Amino acid sequence: MTPLLTVDNLRVTFPRATGPSTPVDGVSFSIDRGERVALVGESGSGKSLTCLALLRLIPHPGVIAAGSSIRLDGTDVMTLEGEALRAIRGGRIGLVFQDPMTSLNPVLTVGYQVQEAVTAHRSMSRAEARDRTVALLEEVGIPDPADRAGAYPHQLSGGLRQRIMIAIALAGEPDLLVADEPTTALDVTIQAQILELLDRIRTRRNMAVLLITHDLGVVAGRTDRVMVMYAGQLIETAPTPRLFAAPAHPYTQALLQSMPRLTGPLNRLASIGGSVPEPTAWPSGCRFHPRCARRIGPCAAEVPPWREAGPAQEGRCWLIEGQAP
Repeated sequence: MTPLLTVDNLRVTFPRATGPSTPVDGVSFSIDRGERVALVGESGSGKSLTCLALLRLIPHPGVIAAGSSIRLDGTDVMTLEGEALRAIRGGRIGLVFQDPMTSLNPVLTVGYQVQEAVTAHRSMSRAEARDRTVALLEEVGIPDPADRAGAYPHQLSGGLRQRIMIAIALAGEPDLLVADEPTTALDVTIQAQILELLDRIRTRRNMAVLLITHDLGVVAGRTDRVMVMYAGQLIETAPTPRLFAAPAHPYTQALLQSMPRLTGPLNRLASIGGSVPEPTAWPSGCRFHPRCARRIGPCAAEVPPWREAGPAQEGRCWLIEGQAP
């Protein structure tokens, strides 16, 4: 089966007085139709910029570097302009931003904003667009959708605002939904509701989902595959059950160890010392080596290659399979 989305050697650069900054550096992955994929990592690892690059929405003065490839169903997104590019943005690829309060227009009703997204991608009368808007609000679980369409963002709770954002992302009937931290600032109960909603919509529409998050607990049991990102690069990819059962990269292992647990001894949470380095000064060799408790000689000098760590599991680490150069 041909993948729905194929990304190859994606690099995003920003000019700086001291030299270019490359917060996304050589990222490659693919997503199949209907697949649920998570992209996880700490803040500053390049996750959000990666998802913006898929729609060529990199903020100025950033650019997607030459040699980067983004193909959707065989179409080279990097060559599209005008109407063809707009058909991708919000059309074939829907994007749910992480903060609905700053993404929604505070002076327009939520119904108007959903309807605007509908008419941007579908040719229909005003009455048809209004009916489609109400249907979308109902699909994402908005109670009394016809009445709530006349509400303003500040009149809705955080959970309802996020549902509005999902409705806008669905307006173009996307093949791929990119959800960038969709549960940020929501309480645990509402987080679960939003994630369950995304699951139901994906199943109903046979739509692929790329879930961007820093919380590994969010992806457990809700995704088919996990990609772990650190310092602008992917460092491990594996089926979700495999990643939780046998993480291969020391960074993934440290992330899992830092998750709170309800069972077992009540010990202090493990932490990862240091912080993600700045993209203007990536470390040589393995970019995690300054923070890695298991680093060996080659880690600081040589970039580790991708190595097979298990069924459909790969990692970028010298320690995988116990092999050192």
